[in-house]
Amino acid sequence: MASVSLSEAEKVYIVHGVQEDLRVDGRGCEDYRGVEVETDVVSNTSGSARVRLGHTDILVGVKAEMGTPKLEKPNEGYLEFFVDCSANATPEFEGRGGDDLGTEIANTLYRIFHNKSSVDLEALCISPREHCWVLYVDVLLLECGGNLFDAISIAVKAALFNTRIPRVRVLEDEEGSKDIELSDDPYDSIRLSVEHVPCIVTLCKIGCRHVVDATLQEEACSLASLLVAVTSKGVVTCVRKVGKGSLDPESIFEMMETSKRVGKVLHASLQSVLHKEESLGPRRPKIGFLG
Repeated sequence: MASVSLSEAEKVYIVHGVQEDLRVDGRGCEDYRGVEVETDVVSNTSGSARVRLGHTDILVGVKAEMGTPKLEKPNEGYLEFFVDCSANATPEFEGRGGDDLGTEIANTLYRIFHNKSSVDLEALCISPREHCWVLYVDVLLLECGGNLFDAISIAVKAALFNTRIPRVRVLEDEEGSKDIELSDDPYDSIRLSVEHVPCIVTLCKIGCRHVVDATLQEEACSLASLLVAVTSKGVVTCVRKVGKGSLDPESIFEMMETSKRVGKVLHASLQSVLHKEESLGPRRPKIGFLG
């Protein structure tokens, strides 16, 4: 994870400001920075999105390829995640420095999407036990400026919203053998419903309070954070603690309630942005969430 060095005086200044609900950049504890979302930015993918959150820059591409359903789930397709931490994002990712973080992010995404409620995996099945769509979700970290998990979850949801999967017809002859026919029409495609795809809301405990969308400087003042995956209806699907510090039960309860409240607004804003950008075509407006 990208880090920044702060003096004790700077840390005290940040902590005291958070206690007064006034952060260094003027935001309140539950305010996000402006978020810029672009979709359909990579031509050779089934869907793609780029998200800029402060100084954090994330690019996600989704490729749909035919595969074989897993033995334990013969009627479903599935998603595969790969996270690449670019060395240009921070010098700490030089060599194999970003491998551990990439694995950590990929495992978190697996936990979030390893259920039927997030994505309709049965819609990805072409022929039970024989053919299905496999969605390869590639995440590229272009720049790290704090709050990686939230930005990545927003980019993944936007990329899945933008994904177009070719329509497939299964033809069966008199002998019972099946033939797969893909439509040549680029407009003859199916889309995934992202209504129940959660977004991650990361809450950093700073002093006696917690903040959302922490900057690198604020993350340096926090010993523990809570990653909460929240759906558009405020349903929590996954919770994970990050950091070496501890969180008391009362703090966890407060952070969960904050994540539900903030997450519902985040989803509504994101959905509005995605539909607006789709209607505008190549014009890409910069729209802030929760500002």
